[in-house]
Formats: sequence, structure tokens, C-alpha cells
Amino acid sequence: MINENLHKKAVALDRVKHRELKLDLSARDLTSINQLNAFFVAGTEFTDACKEFPVVWVSAGTDAEGKQQVAPIAVFGLSQGQNLCTDDKGWRVRYVPAVLRLYPFALARVAPTEMVVCIDESWVGFGSTGQPLFGDDGQPSEFTVNVQKQLENFEMEVERTRLAGAVLVEKGLLRDMRFDATLPDGSKLTVDGFLTIDEDKLGKLSDADLLAINRNGLMGLIHAHQISLGNMGRLVEWHVERNGGAAAPAGPAPAAS
Repeated sequence: MINENLHKKAVALDRVKHRELKLDLSARDLTSINQLNAFFVAGTEFTDACKEFPVVWVSAGTDAEGKQQVAPIAVFGLSQGQNLCTDDKGWRVRYVPAVLRLYPFALARVAPTEMVVCIDESWVGFGSTGQPLFGDDGQPSEFTVNVQKQLENFEMEVERTRLAGAVLVEKGLLRDMRFDATLPDGSKLTVDGFLTIDEDKLGKLSDADLLAINRNGLMGLIHAHQISLGNMGRLVEWHVERNGGAAAPAGPAPAAS
């Protein structure tokens, strides 16, 4: 998946244009990431992500049939352009969402059944030294082939996550959520714009629906989401630490899929 907040100059990887291109694996530039206050996570990431971030859902438009779509995100900050989970040394948390770990690579759909590997040409790590993307024969290097496999596997998880979200919408299990906190200086902090599980509706599901949700693994995602909300408190502490108690100007405008 390509995200315009991250991939500034995404182009298809080309065996002619990029034949001599190499990737410096030690390159480091968090400029774009430092401005991300949230990012997409797939369902398979919930178990790890819930230990580090609040994991919530946001509206992701509608599908071809006009049905509402939602996407899960990990929340990094409490205001626009704020990532509290990074500092001048890098990430402050143990788990980093898969799309960010796979950067500067991504997949882009060019046809209903065809996707191509893309790179962000603006990434500082691309140049004439480092890991080659193509071999002397012009074929993708072992490194590139491995990256492509990881991207394809993740794309399958993205689709499974989309289907899980569709069930939550169909069953009416999501509701708007607002988080309010009073900071040490007395100012108020409000974060909204995301969706959480409606526990009342969850408790009223039929036995058949509950059984289905348990069997398809969705209940595990719900529980991970509920656990993750405890991380809001840590984000408030980090916000105070960074801003001296100043209130956040707005809630997350998440970077979803």
C-alpha cells in the first residue's frame, strides 16, 4: 500500500531505470515518520501493537457498493503532525507497524489482479552503495525478491483486515469515541475522530454471532483493541513531557490505508 504521507515519490521499480540502484540499509531519516500521528496496522499486528499504542478504527470511505469501510490504526500522537513514539534517537517503542518497517518499498495495484513493487525514490538510502536491487543479469536480487514476498504477504493481511472491518460495520459494533484529559497546567486535551467497540452492542449479539466472531478470530482483535486503549495514558504523559502541559490543538487525523 502506498501512503501519500509517507511515500513522497513512489514509482514502480524498473529493471532498466533502477538496475544500478542500491539501498544503504543503515540510512536513517525520520523526517516523515516524525510527522505521522497514526498509521495503519493489519489485524495480525494487533497482538504486538496493542502493547505499545492505542489501536482504534477510523472511517475509510465507502466501497464500490457504497458500504462504509473502516481501517484500524495505531495512534502515535494526540495532535496533527505529532509522533510521540519517536525522538531524536528513533522509535521509543518496541514494535513498529509493518508498512513502516517495509518502507521505502510498497505495492501498488495497476490492475484488478496485478500489483507492482514500488519504491520511494526520495528515500535518502537510495544511491550507488549498499544492497543491490538487481543482479548483474538484470534480474531482481535475492534481497528484492524477499521484500516482494513480504509485501505480497502483508497485502493479503490487509485484505483480511478489511473483511474483519466489514463485519464490525455490518454488526454495528463500532461507535464514535472521544478521549478527554486534564493536563497538569489545568488545560484540557481532547482527542476524537476515531471509532471504538460498542460494548453494549457486543454484549447483545446472538449466540450464533458470538460463535462466528470467536471462530474467525475477530474477538481476539476486539480484545487487543480494548487492552490497547490503556496506552492513551502514556501518550498523555509523553505529550506533557514534550509540550510542557500544553493542550493538543486537535485529535488525530490518522494516516490510514
